[in-house]
Amino acid sequence: MKLQGVPVSQGIAIGRAVIWRNDLEIKEATIEPGEVEREIARLEQGVDKAKRQLAKLHQQTREQVGEEEAGILFVHLTFLQDPDFIGEMKRRIEAELVDAATAVQKEVEHFEQLFAMMDDEYIRERATDIRDVGNRLIQALTGQENKRLFHFSEPVIIVGEDLTPSEIVQLPKEFVLGIVTMKGADTSHSAILARSLGIPTVMSLKQKTDQIVSHGDLVIMNGTSGEVWIRPNQQVLAIYQEILDKEKKLKQQLEQIRFLPTITKDGHKVKLLMNVGGLQEMEDVVSSGTDGIGLFRSEFLFMNREQLPSEEEQFIAYLEVVQQMDGRPTVIRTLDIGGDKHLPYLNMPKEMNPFLGCRAIRISLEHLVLFKTQLRAILRASHFGKVLIMFPMISHLEQVRQAKKILRETQEELKNEGIAFDPHLEIGIMIEVPSACLIADALAKEVQFFSIGTNDLVQYVLAVDRMNERIQHLYNYFHPAVLKLIHQVIQAAHRQKIWIGMCGEMASDPQATELLVGLGLDEFSVSSNLLQIKQKIRSLSYAEAVQVAHHVLTLNTAQEVQHYLLSRNKDKSRIK
Repeated sequence: MKLQGVPVSQGIAIGRAVIWRNDLEIKEATIEPGEVEREIARLEQGVDKAKRQLAKLHQQTREQVGEEEAGILFVHLTFLQDPDFIGEMKRRIEAELVDAATAVQKEVEHFEQLFAMMDDEYIRERATDIRDVGNRLIQALTGQENKRLFHFSEPVIIVGEDLTPSEIVQLPKEFVLGIVTMKGADTSHSAILARSLGIPTVMSLKQKTDQIVSHGDLVIMNGTSGEVWIRPNQQVLAIYQEILDKEKKLKQQLEQIRFLPTITKDGHKVKLLMNVGGLQEMEDVVSSGTDGIGLFRSEFLFMNREQLPSEEEQFIAYLEVVQQMDGRPTVIRTLDIGGDKHLPYLNMPKEMNPFLGCRAIRISLEHLVLFKTQLRAILRASHFGKVLIMFPMISHLEQVRQAKKILRETQEELKNEGIAFDPHLEIGIMIEVPSACLIADALAKEVQFFSIGTNDLVQYVLAVDRMNERIQHLYNYFHPAVLKLIHQVIQAAHRQKIWIGMCGEMASDPQATELLVGLGLDEFSVSSNLLQIKQKIRSLSYAEAVQVAHHVLTLNTAQEVQHYLLSRNKDKSRIK
């Protein structure tokens, strides 16, 4: 049987089906008037427990998948912090005399029905998020565990009505070949997470999957075309097996270049580094063949805790990273908190627009004890390996000068205390707001390197919230305005004889590699596709890449840019 769904996450998988069902059992229960206060207290305790679970899962997702993806679970956390949402559950307990779990179930069903009637697909898809939060709260109240999470002994394809975001991130990746669901859409949070995790996924089959698929059935799914084959015949199986064999061969070819230099055919050298979000990633980094760490996100040390991490705790973490890199550079970014990331123990006031508020370097310069403590830890670690320090979200020249002044003061304090550090440690800044691009010449005179953060740069240049799927089609780093600013910043860096890298997602996109090399980017720091990027660079002619970049800068739309680059990429897909 062949079915057609919506392709959500690319890739092909062949495997046995596991049927995915919601096994939470909720029986509506009533209470006596005298039990209302007890049930409201139970609800509040359940909310607190669910918050702790979500906070932990948010941190794990942030470290293992990425900041943007973790933002999805942060949204779930805000539901539990919404006094109106939880207040309605309390109202039901009091007015309808039902227990806490029943009140949660009824409120969730109410929202699901409201969302289901919406014409806007984006709004409809939020029903899954509400259900996810509701299920977690019900589990906290009843002590039930979701029995379908996650006991697999062999690779499988998950087939079911729907998967919630928190279920997606908790899947044992080593056993999940692919996901097929009856519901869902390309804009759903579950879809975003499946793509980020690299799990081939097809959604919106429309058919009742549990009526046409049985546990153990052989399934073929194509996350690129949306095709799903149930119990395929030998001819179809042979075709797809050949495709998988070719993909396996390509991976083997990529492995052969893992430890080869990142250099173009005509001898132009490029640095290829990795972005790291936590200590648990270091094993993969060390064996990756990378030239170093181009972005070490220090935020994981500060999140989901009751107080600031001590200098010693930070020093031990940085030291572990530096020692594992064994002489390769580590660029440590100072605390980048704000926007969608908050530290409750700083008691920061709520902001109308946190992405334009007190965040990143602005917080560090406002909280000098926090800033100096982190600088001391980084400086101490620099004695044991090659460490570079990077300040995030610079928008004013004065911010760089002030941060450098505080760094010099900290160095002087350590010197007076007889504590060793690298006195020649390089200082860099993130280029991620338009003002920094426009004053790049002045900024370049103050530092030793730039790193372009395209995730935020695109958001601010195009005035597009990158987490808002309704306008996601407007978020595009191939927009000519973004490319012109990137070109301008690269030129400014080279005029002042400093090196410039990129640590945003654009650096991880093989479609953009030739363009970025041609624009003169010195360093790529990637979150994924390291070997694909290396293969791409090794297959390029730098002279040709420069011509490609010149042509791209004459184009007027992102679509024209992507069409042109895609036409070139089709001819350059083989390993050299």
